Amino acid sequence: MDAPVSFHPPVPTSDEAALLDALRARAPRIVHRAPDADDDTRWHPLRIGGRDWRLARPITFTPYASTRPCSARCAFCSENLRTERGSVPAARLRPDAGYFAELGRALAALRGVPLSWSLSGLENTDDPAWLLRLLDTLRAAERDGVAIEERVLYSNGAGFAHAQGAVLRDALLQFRLSWIELSRHHHDGATNQALMRFRAGEPIAGQAVFERVLAGLADTFPVRLVCLLQRGGVRTPQDVAAYLGWARAHGAGTVILREFSELDVGYRDNATARYLGAARVPMAALLQACLADPATSTGWEIESLTEGYYFWNLRLRTRGGLQVVFERSDYAAMHRRHASGDVYKLVYFANGQLCAGWEPGHDVLLDTRAAEPAHG
Repeated sequence: MDAPVSFHPPVPTSDEAALLDALRARAPRIVHRAPDADDDTRWHPLRIGGRDWRLARPITFTPYASTRPCSARCAFCSENLRTERGSVPAARLRPDAGYFAELGRALAALRGVPLSWSLSGLENTDDPAWLLRLLDTLRAAERDGVAIEERVLYSNGAGFAHAQGAVLRDALLQFRLSWIELSRHHHDGATNQALMRFRAGEPIAGQAVFERVLAGLADTFPVRLVCLLQRGGVRTPQDVAAYLGWARAHGAGTVILREFSELDVGYRDNATARYLGAARVPMAALLQACLADPATSTGWEIESLTEGYYFWNLRLRTRGGLQVVFERSDYAAMHRRHASGDVYKLVYFANGQLCAGWEPGHDVLLDTRAAEPAHG
């Protein structure tokens, strides 16, 4: 394993590009998630829907969860963004009785492709029966030859606080979940509820309930707590230090401190977009402030820098052993990749479409409701 590198003295710049350059020089390991165009070992050829494609490696497959409205109503939720292209939003699609058979056809078309399961969309655990059947379907696909590298669930934890929480946890254990990314955007329960706005009657809104759920999950899987930086939430080095201390005390192994994704001009000016603009806390500036504050960052050591196809993140470890990730993403970069003609992401929607992006009706690779879907 590469030896960790100390953060001190701090990187002396506030410019993000210069910061990245400085971190590249210090990081003992740099991970490039996006393959070079001519590196054949990082591309997987696939014929699907009557066309030939190149799939980037690694690549994730998301069966987009949308059986019901989410248990939380976060003002910053990217699922409420709307593009100028005007397609039906994924969050408004609902699976019908044929959903799992159609999903099976999409998965059969991907047999032999090295994938990772990325379970996200709206809240998967809000509909336990649907999630349990989804896990069964994905496990059947693995037995049928779909090659899986990692299995990740993104969740606000709501379903784990209800009666079937233990059933879901056991099913995910049988599924061999690699880790769970659990959203909690402040270490104080009332402040978090003001940000996430769980619906009335959701036990997970309560701090004691969430901490009990977190402890139970952390006893079963690696847990990565996700905190979106924002005004009214975690925004200062002191906030970061308090959140990290709370997370470690309750069993989390990793904390991801994530900036709101940078939007491009393709998004409509709706309430969500306006909130993202008004409440944004720049990750690079906060990272710099943390590095300049010995009370927060003394003992932090760099582990790696990851440059993804539309994001970058810095992984470090605290003196107490907690992994901390500072992350930023750029939707303009994501859209450029998706428009390149190569495939960087696989999303299956409730309308039966397998797409190379997050918008139903666009970048469609396979429509499983067509009479004769072409398998490659």
